[in-house]
Amino acid sequence: MEYMYDLFSVIIHKGGCYGGHYHVYIKDVDHLGNWQCQEEISDTDVNVKAPQSEEEANDPLVVLKTILLQEEANQIPVDQLGQKLLKKTGISWNKKYRKQHGPLRKFLQLHPQIFLLSTDESTVSLLRYHLTQAPSDLQSCEHILHTLASESPGLNDDTSCPHWFDINDSKVHPIREEDITQQFQGKESAYMLFYRKATLQRPTEARANPRYRVPCHLLKEMDAANILLQMRRAECDSANSTFELHLHLGPHYRFFNGALHPAVSETESVWHLTFDKRKTLGDLRQSIFQLLECWEGDMVLSVAKRVPAGLHVYHTLDGDDLTLCEAEVADGEDIFVWNGVEVGGVQIQTGFDCEPLLLNILHLELSGEGSKCEQLVESPHVFAANAEVGTVFTALGTAAGAILMNSVESAEEECWTAIPKEDMKKTFREQGLRNGSLILVQDSDSDNRSLLPKQGRGTNSMNELNWLQVKNFCQSESEEKQLQIAVTMHTVVFDIRIKAIKELKLMKELAENSCLRPIDRNGKLLCPVPDSSTLEEAEVKMGSSVGLCLGKAPTSSQLFLFFALGTDIHPGAEMDIIVEETLSVRDCLKIMLEKSGQQGEMWHLRKMDWCYEAGEPLCEEDATLKELMIRSGDTLLVTEGKLPPPGHLKMPIWWYQPARLSGHCESLDHLNCAFSQGSSWRAAPTQGAPGPEPAEVSLLYLGDIEISEEATLMELKSQALALPSVSKLAVQSTALLRVWTVESKRPSRLLRTNWRQLKEYRLGRKAELCLELLQKEEDLGPQDVLLRTQLRIPGERAYSLATDLVWDTTRGWTAGSLRQRVADFYSLPVEKIEIAKYFPEKFEWLPISSWNQQVAKRKKKKNQDTLQGGPYYLKDGDTIGIKNLLFDDNDDFSTIRDDIGKENQKRLALEKKKSREVHRAQSSDLFSNAGMPARFRGPEASLSIHVASFR
Repeated sequence: MEYMYDLFSVIIHKGGCYGGHYHVYIKDVDHLGNWQCQEEISDTDVNVKAPQSEEEANDPLVVLKTILLQEEANQIPVDQLGQKLLKKTGISWNKKYRKQHGPLRKFLQLHPQIFLLSTDESTVSLLRYHLTQAPSDLQSCEHILHTLASESPGLNDDTSCPHWFDINDSKVHPIREEDITQQFQGKESAYMLFYRKATLQRPTEARANPRYRVPCHLLKEMDAANILLQMRRAECDSANSTFELHLHLGPHYRFFNGALHPAVSETESVWHLTFDKRKTLGDLRQSIFQLLECWEGDMVLSVAKRVPAGLHVYHTLDGDDLTLCEAEVADGEDIFVWNGVEVGGVQIQTGFDCEPLLLNILHLELSGEGSKCEQLVESPHVFAANAEVGTVFTALGTAAGAILMNSVESAEEECWTAIPKEDMKKTFREQGLRNGSLILVQDSDSDNRSLLPKQGRGTNSMNELNWLQVKNFCQSESEEKQLQIAVTMHTVVFDIRIKAIKELKLMKELAENSCLRPIDRNGKLLCPVPDSSTLEEAEVKMGSSVGLCLGKAPTSSQLFLFFALGTDIHPGAEMDIIVEETLSVRDCLKIMLEKSGQQGEMWHLRKMDWCYEAGEPLCEEDATLKELMIRSGDTLLVTEGKLPPPGHLKMPIWWYQPARLSGHCESLDHLNCAFSQGSSWRAAPTQGAPGPEPAEVSLLYLGDIEISEEATLMELKSQALALPSVSKLAVQSTALLRVWTVESKRPSRLLRTNWRQLKEYRLGRKAELCLELLQKEEDLGPQDVLLRTQLRIPGERAYSLATDLVWDTTRGWTAGSLRQRVADFYSLPVEKIEIAKYFPEKFEWLPISSWNQQVAKRKKKKNQDTLQGGPYYLKDGDTIGIKNLLFDDNDDFSTIRDDIGKENQKRLALEKKKSREVHRAQSSDLFSNAGMPARFRGPEASLSIHVASFR
């Protein structure tokens, strides 16, 4: 035995003397690896797919137990369990079992006698009883389970016999000992064998210990590499698992003109939320509850979409257990947040069937008071898609008549089709009408002057609709301000203009310096029509009005543009210019500034969207108007502020000064005194309903910085220090600055790692940052959470000054771990403290207990034992109140400031409710005075709800 040696390593070289490749076979003498050959995996997969009886195949207990028995230690993450099921059976859980057994996670929870879930419900394993014997009620599956258990490497592995591994660069694979002899044969291969004495025994502490006798510098290098890899995986996972949702808040909307519209502005009515798509609808609902400062009644989340008429609600998102992906919520989805019944006192119909349609209706109206001449008027109206076609008469205030549809597919001429009387009961969708469809309405008493087309074109026998009304806008003396000119659809615009100048007895010079501009129903002058085009080519309708205006019409290479200063624009307040389509955005901006009398270079252009609001800025200032798809008639907004160059960010910088939550207000004179001379600071108000601002939020404006997205966080700190306001604070080093993003005028996300580039944080163009001064340098790891802790003063409803606490969450986000960290930090017994998280937007404290599992307000099931989820949603910067039970055993965490804040919130909510009632009453009076039918409301009835007692 003294001269017996065991082979434990083989180094292989494949190639020649001038080059090749090395890899090694090594025996795992310390049992460090997870050994399972590919043949065993394949055999196991075959056994899973082996023919079974129909009853066995339809039993999810058998299938899940079979999969778990194949896993090492019979444990697997819950998310991967569904993937394993799909891979091994060819069908997903949702398709085969969900309808009968519910979601996979819920099914596991309902069978605790078989499956064991971890505390955070992230992993699942089999109970020990089921590892050795099959349940008696599943005798038909005993053979399958026994076979799988006997072949499972986790059960039958002979731990006394080390296994071999093939280490080839970054790839490590298990290999059988008898297969090694076949791996290095041939002329191009060379090998070296390594032996060790058979009597040489490894120490027991080296078994399954990969760090045994590894040099310290290598251990540090490996740990650093593993931490970096873990951090990058977490960042990549976060970047690939989040998307943006647009939250439309129901209280900020009003229902009119057949659809939902913002009551104030688009920016105040729509909130943008970045959310993890792997979370459930219940988590999303809880997050929205946290964002809203005060919400009355139930909260319903519904999918909404923008249509030409406004915003329409389609279907409600049900099932709080479903993830956003399972609920088919897409990136950029519009979510309407409301009570599920009414908006502003009006009951809302939802669904695709009642989608609002914006239709253009042509009908005859008198052209003026006392005039017998009728004019064909086009007006937009909104109808529900499932409404009857006959409701058009009610909208126009006529008793009955004929309705004609225009075939929009006909490009050469208008083609009308009359709707039979028996089809008046059909819906608009059944008739094939859609958004933008054109219909013509004829009164029942107009039989002798029918509007039905003779040659595909509508006419009127009394007043032939072959005329155009021309109004004089040339600001010159004329006896007649308007006249009618007989025309056809093929009449050239130049002939109409010259004839109008002659009949209005205007100066002949206007023939060279005038143009015709259509007039919309609001009286606005539109883009001039070219002289060389016909009325049909210019899309000017018969019987409409045009204006004779000064100035030449644009040529084919020119654009007629409207523009206005600022973003709060009202119709009719725009100016207009004519420019070449090859003009750059920068030159176009200069012309607009000269015409409006403005100077300077701190301006940029934005294109107005269809809602008459400022859209996205025209960032490419050197691009031509034609390249940016600018068309004649578009409206551009001249907005103050210069845009940063491409690849750069322009962000406002704030100074964040944390304060305490106690009733004693601490003055900020030690900060403001540095800016008493020639400085202008402004405080940041909190978003939401006006009210008392929480004491811990104090943001002071420093200035704006412009920086490249390629710059690092350290460079951003250095540039922020160069601001005049910051230089007065005498900050010694950038290492003493902490950077937060600002959302809703509050610090939101902590930016870590000074060497990371700004583009990796995905800040966006609307990002705002705030700086916080530190007393000493800090180096937060990816698993560290920064919390503001405050110790309650015994005998008073107040707290001491906030102290930063760093909590390492490597072992989990559990309440017990946080309580132990707080107890160690304040040198108190863990059983003698109580902690609570503060919600400043609601002036409430939520106790955090390790023995009492909280139940969510809107969910029936218990939440996962993690403080990252509801109802706590713990994150960096949250405030934690600490109570020493040795001196204060009161359950109350609140302060006097919290009582005042809640009273003010109640008062504001009551004022809002009264103002809504007043607005509702005024709207009802307005509708009744206008002769509009009031909406029928049923009588009020009492509602009795019986709630059982559950234990």
